[in-house]
Amino acid sequence: MRANTWLTLVVILAVSVVVAVCAGHQWADPLDVARAFFGDDSLRGRLLVEWRLPRVLAAAASGALLGIGGAVYQGVFRNPLAEPYLLGSAGGAALGATVALLVPLGLPQSLVLALLAFAGAWGATVVVMGIARLAGSVDAAGLLLAGVAIAAVLGALRSFLMLALSDDTVNLQVVLSWVLGGIQTPSWPGLGLLATATVAAIAIALPLARGLDALGLGETMATGFGHDVRRLTDVAVLVGSGIVAVAVVFSGLVAFVGLAAPHIARWLAGPLHRRLLPASALVGATIVTVADAIARSALPPAEIPLGLVTAVAGGPFFILLLARQLRA
Repeated sequence: MRANTWLTLVVILAVSVVVAVCAGHQWADPLDVARAFFGDDSLRGRLLVEWRLPRVLAAAASGALLGIGGAVYQGVFRNPLAEPYLLGSAGGAALGATVALLVPLGLPQSLVLALLAFAGAWGATVVVMGIARLAGSVDAAGLLLAGVAIAAVLGALRSFLMLALSDDTVNLQVVLSWVLGGIQTPSWPGLGLLATATVAAIAIALPLARGLDALGLGETMATGFGHDVRRLTDVAVLVGSGIVAVAVVFSGLVAFVGLAAPHIARWLAGPLHRRLLPASALVGATIVTVADAIARSALPPAEIPLGLVTAVAGGPFFILLLARQLRA
């Protein structure tokens, strides 16, 4: 991958961030954005720096996490149609978030939401892997089938809890808003935590690159190269689920980004995961940044759920990939 390709990805992401900061119910001029960055103390300037900018950066970080998670899943399953939600991690996170939003637990809701969503995503993935092993099917196909089944069960449980625990329409609307996906403007400390998690995700995923490359040649070849395929699969699935769980905590359920970002990155960076993983992060960050800008500005004064925007764009992309896969 040439240096100018990396530069192009970074420039596209930077331009997307600037456009997203300008986007909204009332569009800002790029000069207004520049003045706000350099200390404009007007109300408009403070809103741009204290509200729009943190949200845009949070969208970029969440997209980067989804891109990395998608690349890990596609690598470990050796399936270009695999994406983070197939193992039930998103369904588990949504179930945990539903409990956090509807059940008063005596702790700050933001903390409970993060903990239960993360625990739900991680726990669902562990359950999927356990079921696949008990059934004697520890290969990628078995894990995927178990994930689809668990995701369906978790979705039903979430719907039941929404009907049983919601005491008024406001609580139900809060849960639906989170399930449909959307970036909430974080505080600067919260944004720092998300940025740290994003950097940590890349650092944790990169050591898996050689194993994922070998696994792409088949389990027999990967074993011949000295990799413990079962352990590699377990670690990669858990790492991918953890990365996606962090993204889900901050952005809700945002579909298809984990599918599309690695594909686009693979066209640009090639199949080797040491380049593919960071490239997927950049592409995912750009996709979610642009999608969030559309969600905030397409239907003023209302805001479209981010998950609906990515689903509308990602659905045709998935159909195209599926058609290519079936013709191959």
